[in-house]
Amino acid sequence: MKVKIDTKEKMHVITIEEKTLSVNMTEELKNSLLKYLSDPIKNVVVDFEQTSEIELEPANVLLSVQQAFYDSNHSMVFCNLQPAVIDFLNKNNLFERMNVTPTESEAWDIVQMEEIEREYYEGDES
Repeated sequence: MKVKIDTKEKMHVITIEEKTLSVNMTEELKNSLLKYLSDPIKNVVVDFEQTSEIELEPANVLLSVQQAFYDSNHSMVFCNLQPAVIDFLNKNNLFERMNVTPTESEAWDIVQMEEIEREYYEGDES
């Protein structure tokens, strides 16, 4: 699976450079994303601008990996989803459960807001 990784101050932007996310990419996709949970920069934005098709198994894996990030107090946001991918996710009742923004800039905003929320609630506990 081809990806481009751009590391920023508080997040990694992972651009999937595949037209189709198919079943045979599922394990590699899962492992490549979960490794960021042990990275000093743990927030991830996954950019789907180049992906026009996704199969059910990798879509379900993305949802479970997103949940692992939130369970660990880190953010995962998906952006630039193409219409066919959105339609597929909607048809399979996955879209509403995913943290999706139209653009990378909006994904960055979500990561920053969630960081502020976590800092606020951490401070609230002391």
